[in-house]
Amino acid sequence: MGERMLNKQVMPTMDEMRATCGSNAELFTKLNQWLHETYNTEEKIVFPYGNNYGWGVAHKIKQKLICNVFAEKDAFTVMLRLTNKQFDAVYDQVRKDTQVCIDNKYPCNDGGWVHYQVTNLENFEDIQQLLAVKCGK
Repeated sequence: MGERMLNKQVMPTMDEMRATCGSNAELFTKLNQWLHETYNTEEKIVFPYGNNYGWGVAHKIKQKLICNVFAEKDAFTVMLRLTNKQFDAVYDQVRKDTQVCIDNKYPCNDGGWVHYQVTNLENFEDIQQLLAVKCGK
């Protein structure tokens, strides 16, 4: 996990979050736009889980949380929960390092949480696949 935006007293703008993502700002923007345009998610800047997580963008469909996208120095991390069935549906379609992330998920009921850091186009493509499964497409 990279250096995140941890000052709870100052809500960042989307431009400030993009700037934090540095060399991955374009992918950060692209992912947020893709979620909104493809799945009609509502996005909101939030400080959801305390000081270790910092500021991120929550994406919801109605009241259902799809994911949180946390801006980091030169990267961003997507946190999402999938069922084991959803993980299995995409497992063979993602790269080995993404499979390792899935293998090390934080277990929860019949699935688990992953914290997937995006630092390049290959990571971006894999997180899109995970999110597509989450959104049921």
